[in-house]
Amino acid sequence: MLMQTHEARLAALRAELKRRDLDGFVVPISDEHMSEYVGEYAQRLGWLTGFGGSAGFAAVTLDRAAIFVDGRYTVQVREQVDEKLFEYRSIPGDKLADWLKDACGDGAKIAYDPWLHTWKWVEALEQQVEPAGIAMVPAQSNPIDAVWADRPQPSAAQAIVHEDALAGRPSAEKRGEIADWLGKEGLDAVVVPALDSIAWLLNIRGADVSHTPVALSYVIAHADGSAELFIAPGKVTPELSQHLGNAVRVRDRSEFVAALGEFAGKKVSVDPDFGVVAIAQGLRAGGAQFVFRQDPTILAKAIKNERERQGHRDAQAQDGAAVSRFLRWLGETAPGGEVDELSAAAKLEGFRREHGDLRDTSFDTISAAAGHAALPHYKVDEDSNIPIPPGSIYLVDSGGQYPAGTTDITRTVWIDSPGGAQPTAEMKDRFTRVLKGHIQIDRAVFPQGTTGGQLDVLARQYLWEAGVDYAHGTGHGVGSFLGVHEGPQRIGKPSGGQAGTDQELHAGMILSNEPGYYKAGAFGIRIENLVLTEERAIDGAEGRYLGFETLTFVPLDRKLIERSLLSAAEIAWVDTYHARVRNLLAPRLSGEDLAWLERETEPL
Repeated sequence: MLMQTHEARLAALRAELKRRDLDGFVVPISDEHMSEYVGEYAQRLGWLTGFGGSAGFAAVTLDRAAIFVDGRYTVQVREQVDEKLFEYRSIPGDKLADWLKDACGDGAKIAYDPWLHTWKWVEALEQQVEPAGIAMVPAQSNPIDAVWADRPQPSAAQAIVHEDALAGRPSAEKRGEIADWLGKEGLDAVVVPALDSIAWLLNIRGADVSHTPVALSYVIAHADGSAELFIAPGKVTPELSQHLGNAVRVRDRSEFVAALGEFAGKKVSVDPDFGVVAIAQGLRAGGAQFVFRQDPTILAKAIKNERERQGHRDAQAQDGAAVSRFLRWLGETAPGGEVDELSAAAKLEGFRREHGDLRDTSFDTISAAAGHAALPHYKVDEDSNIPIPPGSIYLVDSGGQYPAGTTDITRTVWIDSPGGAQPTAEMKDRFTRVLKGHIQIDRAVFPQGTTGGQLDVLARQYLWEAGVDYAHGTGHGVGSFLGVHEGPQRIGKPSGGQAGTDQELHAGMILSNEPGYYKAGAFGIRIENLVLTEERAIDGAEGRYLGFETLTFVPLDRKLIERSLLSAAEIAWVDTYHARVRNLLAPRLSGEDLAWLERETEPL
């Protein structure tokens, strides 16, 4: 009989740990590739605890258990996880090592799955708990898998070719660059475990993970420009084989561990953020010398070529028309009180499917009404779903995966009411300050060598003047029909511990521009467009300068703008932006949608 309660699942895990003579186990949201989004087969934390967020982990001992999440999920974890079973812990303030030292005695053996953690994670934790007599032990197999009776199988979807016309460069050229890098570094090979890196390097895509079009696989790239692709045979079509050619040897995914033992006496690179412990252990066991280097595809993938840039523009035009139709529908329908968060998200996806070759959403739509909008990473489900109240703010953060590009956009709008309720002065003040910061990022001009951390203050300055701030980054990288969150670049507080804020920005990098404001329990505001980093020609410039090209074109809600807070230059920016929105989208709309667009893009 299948175990239906989380209490029973926790008890079964503890029984399995006792059987293995273990005192505890760490359960992350992760897969063998350290992916942001993972397949259903890897949703072990959700199965054990009921938590539906995309980041966090649990620690289980024989008599205690805790779930660790960051501030994005403070409310959600309390709604979804039974406090009688799991203690709530908040990161980064609460440390796993401290909890383990409090929960375990001298001689305790705490297991971890070596396929779900990086070497540096294990090494850091060991240094903190070993003085207390606690040993970190790699599990031979995941103990949750032993008790998860109806665990889904990994996706069997076939991998597909991502045509060179969309990729902009053939795979052979990319592999040649990797070979050159290996030669300069004095390396024989590099293990590439990150799924989006594999997709980019080989110009392939897949459907194995929600929101990210990747195929479950591994790659080992060699110094002669050849590569080995480890993938389930059922995923390989004749078209894929022809596309890969003779220089890419296709091997069964099950051979990957054995292949790590084929590098005796050779020097092999592994990325410290994506190479799990088991990969390093496999290389070492086979006699290879492994070194940690950043995956050489990561920076190259982030710098989009001309074809990828145009693809993004094309995808954004399709997406902008769909989102505009949705906002027109919402503005007419929601005041009646009959629209809820889930139905709004479904309607938006429907418009996207009508307007382009949509393959998937790029993440779970944040469809947030009233106080839910104050949760930056709110995820609506059947339990949390509420009607969108007339006379309130509604925030929708969403995106699509199109073969030409990946989109991500947030709009915050006022929902009218039959009684004629208007946004409060506070709402308009906060929205306009967020808009002013958004404009500053969009208009920024900066010298080559500037990092995202150096730009972040531009977005926050007007909020700081009012004594408020937001607790998330200002911008993240975006892939080309790949991950909606792509490194290494990021705009955020340089001291905020956010990876990527010290990465130099380069022409061709795509970033989000998404400042916000959140009043707990009341409302939330975020304005998000995607921007493309580009070279800027400046007469008399001493050195190379960069700026941003706006990629996203959807009207901003005029009802939330306090015009008196905007400078003449900012008003001109809004009017120019809306004129560009109208010019781009008008040919794609008709009837009431077109009339709405023309009204919403009139000059301020």
